[in-house]
Amino acid sequence: MKLRLPGRRNPADTTAPAAPDDQGELTGHVARSGGKGRPTPRRSEAQGRRPGPPPPPPTTRREAYRRVREQQAARRGDARQAAARGDDAFLPARDRGPVRRAVRDLVDSRRNVGSWFLAVAGIALIGTFVPSATLRGYASFLLFGFFLLLIVDSVILNRKIKRMLAQRFPAGTEKVRGSAWYGISRATMIRRWRFPKPEVPLSTRG
Repeated sequence: MKLRLPGRRNPADTTAPAAPDDQGELTGHVARSGGKGRPTPRRSEAQGRRPGPPPPPPTTRREAYRRVREQQAARRGDARQAAARGDDAFLPARDRGPVRRAVRDLVDSRRNVGSWFLAVAGIALIGTFVPSATLRGYASFLLFGFFLLLIVDSVILNRKIKRMLAQRFPAGTEKVRGSAWYGISRATMIRRWRFPKPEVPLSTRG
């Protein structure tokens, strides 16, 4: 049996390994004191993430108004681009939702007679000012025949929309009221002028 003098520590106590909790605290202290625990980013990466210097404050009220208008115009432009892409957060209420998106895709994937409405109406309007009675009669006949084709194509499109919605959205899951008229009115616009922009290509079957 060994005797220990007062004030002396046992060498075994000084060399004993640290407890798991002590080791964790020691590792955290070393990580905090020695570094961030992750590689230091390169100067080019740090400069790329660093925001530019803030613009100087406006010196006059007119300049402040001008900056506000520029910011508002930029936000409106971004919102319009997002709406044109079909982002529901920026679309009007009548264009939002999966039902309206499905109707737009169906309309945009087919060749619609209504897409020629403006062209035919323009030709018929010009024909009414022609001195020749025969040409005016042809223009009127063209417009009348086009309206008949438009009615037939709208009836076909209406049935396709209702059949598609019945398959994809069973009764009660989504609000489908007014979707057929929404699709027919979209079909009367020229494809490149439609809003939101078409997201599907034209089908080869027409």
